Amino acid sequence: MREFFKSGLLLAVIFLTSIITAKAQEPKQPAPVKGTRVVINNADSIIEMTTDTSNIRRLLGHVSLTQGNTLFTSDSAIQNLRTNIIDAYGNIHINQADSVHIYGQALNYDANSRIATLTKDARMTDGKVTISGPELVYDMNAKIGSYLKTGKLVNGKSVLTSDEGFYYVEPKEMHFQRNVVLIDPDYTLATDALLYNTETKIANIIAPTTINEGKRIMYVTSGYYDTDKGYGNFTSRPVIVDSTGTLTADQLEMDKIAGKAYATGNMVYKDTVRRMSLLANYGVVDQIGKTILATQKPLMIMENGKDTFYLRADTLFSGIIKPGDSLSIPSVQGLRKVPPPLRLTPVKSRTPSTFIDNEPEFLKRDELLARQKRESVSGSDMMMMADSAMAKSRNKMDMNAVKNVKIAPMRPVLLGDSLPGVKHFADSMTLISQKNKGKDTTEERYLLAYHHVRMFSDSLQGVADSVYYSTSDSIFRFFRDPVIWTNRKTQMNGDTIYMYTKNQTADKIVMKQNAFIINETGPDMYNQIKGSLITGYVKDKELDWVHVEGNAETITYATDNQGAFMNVTRTLSATIKLYFLHGELSKVVFYTQPETTVYPFTHRPVEELKLEHFKWEIKRKPKTKYELMQ
Repeated sequence: MREFFKSGLLLAVIFLTSIITAKAQEPKQPAPVKGTRVVINNADSIIEMTTDTSNIRRLLGHVSLTQGNTLFTSDSAIQNLRTNIIDAYGNIHINQADSVHIYGQALNYDANSRIATLTKDARMTDGKVTISGPELVYDMNAKIGSYLKTGKLVNGKSVLTSDEGFYYVEPKEMHFQRNVVLIDPDYTLATDALLYNTETKIANIIAPTTINEGKRIMYVTSGYYDTDKGYGNFTSRPVIVDSTGTLTADQLEMDKIAGKAYATGNMVYKDTVRRMSLLANYGVVDQIGKTILATQKPLMIMENGKDTFYLRADTLFSGIIKPGDSLSIPSVQGLRKVPPPLRLTPVKSRTPSTFIDNEPEFLKRDELLARQKRESVSGSDMMMMADSAMAKSRNKMDMNAVKNVKIAPMRPVLLGDSLPGVKHFADSMTLISQKNKGKDTTEERYLLAYHHVRMFSDSLQGVADSVYYSTSDSIFRFFRDPVIWTNRKTQMNGDTIYMYTKNQTADKIVMKQNAFIINETGPDMYNQIKGSLITGYVKDKELDWVHVEGNAETITYATDNQGAFMNVTRTLSATIKLYFLHGELSKVVFYTQPETTVYPFTHRPVEELKLEHFKWEIKRKPKTKYELMQ
């Protein structure tokens, strides 16, 4: 009996030991990671299904789950207790801390990584922005929503679509990729990659982008665009195109509300209508006022077949001639070489103390000059005060200081004061003739070039302090010590010079007050023409003939058929005509009794071979177009 008892006790110990060992060898279920536990708030019914490989819980009807600060609701859900993955169906709503709301009809949620994938009418919103697509993925930890199978973002009136998108909830940043299109009532943006802040509504350009605003199109590759304020700052040679031309530069600032564009570094503005280009290192384009200001080595180029015209100055300004105005031009500042930023100052008129009648008696009585006067442009005064270069950015420049100045009718002007910084002769600036009065000249433009003006073409070169040009009459007006050369041998100057053009080629040149033409005929030998008013006519890009009025004086060198010099003639007359052939003086005609002195060439007196105020200024002449580009 005792032996039996001992055997039973031994068997019991062995049995218990085996049970304990078996329990010890059975795998343990991993404890839930902190913060990943899902709590069931509600379900109409709960069904649990356990097998050797899975532990499934089915939740049916009005399902409500919570994980941390995130609330899940749906019609039904399946929870895998071993993998901590939940699949939910029907009317899904995810609420993360009342900041992000996600909706859909199907959900796959990894409660461990806290990544939710929604399909079938999936959308996400933070109250201001709504993102939708066939599939949305949301990372609860990183607070990043994304779609990889096309999607759409709606922010107010703006709608943005792309193939892929990533939304960073906290900084309110959206990164779009491939086939990105942003549509707004005021513009359309298209690119392959874009960063967009849904709060500031600023689009950061990170790939070639097209912005179409209807009247203008922008092509940009880097920078940013404030879609709410219509302000953009672009680098890497952006381009703005409208119906009249194109604008590009190293950097462009664009203010849609103000209608201004600010170009910095290697600016190129091209007027496609008039085949004119404007180059500079800084410029301001007013798209409302249709003006453009260029500083820092500006250069204007007018295309005319092979004989392209180049004009350089310290400052260039172009604007629209308004209908009905005899003269309407801006009070432009920024005309001295002073580094920006400086501010604009108002125009101040000065009243001369002494006046003279600037129309001489011979002009009143001479029929030819009277006809020229009737056919020419009548005038008004134009005054400008210039004292700074335009500021570098819109924050440093008040473009409202550029005002339109309507000039009063003509008054007499001071003798010899053709451009008192800047005051033009009274008969130089009327832009609309009587026969064209009332004609709509809205699209007619003018150009103002200020200080150290130089121009070059193959057929004509010139220098002046200031130049005014109008497309309404195609006349260049040169002021303050102007000089024009039609070739290396012929120089023309006067207090004021008008150059009439046809098809952007010189047709007639009028020199007023102290007019002088010098034609080099040999070493230190010059044909000279002097008078109060000289009109030169150009043919085939060369000086053809000249009409001189008022105290006309000439010194001419006569040659024989072999080109040898015979004599030198000095003449004083009221009216003279001179004819040129291939740039050389060929014939002189006097219309009134002249006072003439003829000197044999070998006995010519040196002191009589130069008229008063003679000045041969060939050193001022631009030799090539490349001089203007430096």
